[in-house]
Amino acid sequence: MQCPRCLNTNPAWFYKGSRGWYCRRCIRFNRIMLEETQTPVSLSPLSSNTAPYLLQYPLTPMQKIISHQVATHILQQDILLQAVCGAGKTEMVVETISVSLQNKKRIAFAIARRQVVLELAQRLQRIFTQAHVIPVCGGYTKVTDGDLIVCTTHQLFRYYQTFDILILDEPDAFPFHGNRVLYGIAKTACKGHCLYLTATPDACLTARVKNGTLLHYRLDQRPHGHPLPVPALFICPIPLLLIRLVLWLKRHVDKLCLVFVPTIRWAKILYLTLHHLFKNCHYMTSLTRQPETVLQQFRIAKHGVLLATTILERGVTIPDVAVCVFLSDHSVFTHAGLIQMVGRAGRSFQAPSGEVLFLSRRPADRVTHCIEDLKEANACAACYAEKTI
Repeated sequence: MQCPRCLNTNPAWFYKGSRGWYCRRCIRFNRIMLEETQTPVSLSPLSSNTAPYLLQYPLTPMQKIISHQVATHILQQDILLQAVCGAGKTEMVVETISVSLQNKKRIAFAIARRQVVLELAQRLQRIFTQAHVIPVCGGYTKVTDGDLIVCTTHQLFRYYQTFDILILDEPDAFPFHGNRVLYGIAKTACKGHCLYLTATPDACLTARVKNGTLLHYRLDQRPHGHPLPVPALFICPIPLLLIRLVLWLKRHVDKLCLVFVPTIRWAKILYLTLHHLFKNCHYMTSLTRQPETVLQQFRIAKHGVLLATTILERGVTIPDVAVCVFLSDHSVFTHAGLIQMVGRAGRSFQAPSGEVLFLSRRPADRVTHCIEDLKEANACAACYAEKTI
């Protein structure tokens, strides 16, 4: 017995009701009966002339190589594209999307978080000007049919056996990571092959690379060619960390500062303290109403402070921003999360050398490993640069 939607085979999750057997593990996505024949979702035919695209800047030689290789091999097997934050993962899959649209192949871009879905849909619409790009996420579910679908991984339940290619962005991020239901739904939504995009592949993806079931491409350099920011680390008691944070913010008073905090409680505590010292001070958490508005106001400001939980650790680009991780030793911050938070800095060509600060109460292995991994990525990028000279 197997659930046709989430692929569950554990008999403890199955229940026989008046209409027959169904799976309780994925019942929050609507009840699906095992006895009923599941048919692939039928979408409208793809529009004509949707393949042409327009990139804001040309790809680097290495980006071009990876872009072409991915577009060539994705119809034959699953692929992992591992690239450092800000390396242009989206730009490197544009060719894959274009080739798919040209050949009338169904393709979707699935992301763990709603905020990133909305931003990426707008970004891809600017790239594929002739295609109908639609976001499908909480608050945006009235229209679920388009040439290119950008959705949260939760919304993939609407697309049984629909996509020839499924691009899974940040599969190591919450809530997709470790979620068997979402993983199963992603597998049943894709009748072809998956393209995984991340800077921090988890153990499952790494194992698949080793056993040969996942083709692996890696890029350790951003398009502007500058090294990744390596955080400065300070370890001291919380009162001194607060002083250090205030001094650091005052030193960057003329620019945008993004301060990551481990909990909603800490976001509120720091906001009550800092908004008296800095005029343009806001905080953003999972409880924030209209987070898109808060983020947009912060982006367009010339200076200010935004306190944020891990809700902003991935998929968000803010030009010329300084980043601080307050209480970086806190258990809520994972190694992958720290890498992603550092990756918010130094992304733009105008400000390629971002500054990052880690403030910790005590030494932590994941903090040390984060710094070491960033240094290693910079060393790998430097070696590649020397070989191409």
